[in-house]
Amino acid sequence: MEEILHSELKAIYAFIKGTEPLKATLRSAHNSEGRQESTAEHTWRIMLIAFALEKYYPTINMIRLLKMLIIHDLGELVNGDIPAIEQSPHEDKNFAERNDFIEVISPLPEAQRTEMLELLDEYNAVKTPEAKLAKALDKLETLIQHVQGKNPHDFDYAFNLTYGKQHTSSDTITSFLRSLVDAETKKNIR
Repeated sequence: MEEILHSELKAIYAFIKGTEPLKATLRSAHNSEGRQESTAEHTWRIMLIAFALEKYYPTINMIRLLKMLIIHDLGELVNGDIPAIEQSPHEDKNFAERNDFIEVISPLPEAQRTEMLELLDEYNAVKTPEAKLAKALDKLETLIQHVQGKNPHDFDYAFNLTYGKQHTSSDTITSFLRSLVDAETKKNIR
């Protein structure tokens, strides 16, 4: 029994070490000092937003939501983040990132790989209440960072007014937060 436990813990340890580069995987968003943010920073703040909004979503399984948010961008470890404005409508970003995700979680014991892959697939399908909220929070955090960050002079704020709209308009809470972000975004359009 102890041998199995040690084997699983070694696998988890290898996985944890393998995710460290996510701290340095850069996204297109910039922080308030003008430095590009990392995927790990983005993930941290989405989870903080979810926690801050918990009381407004009493029927949401918060543990499931947080797990989904923790893992949703792990695939970016392999090929980085593709900014939304650069994504081709003909490419399936989810398919490519899912394959990268499978590579990242490969050191884990099978039960954890299965759970994480199910959570990622749920997130990408955007059908459950948790997945819908996760997707909305992902878009909102990105938009908030865009209005809060010190962006390059040629940053396309107008793009943000439509980005993720279908996900952030699914309930009154995310719709209201979106309206606050959109108001700030409009002030930045030159």
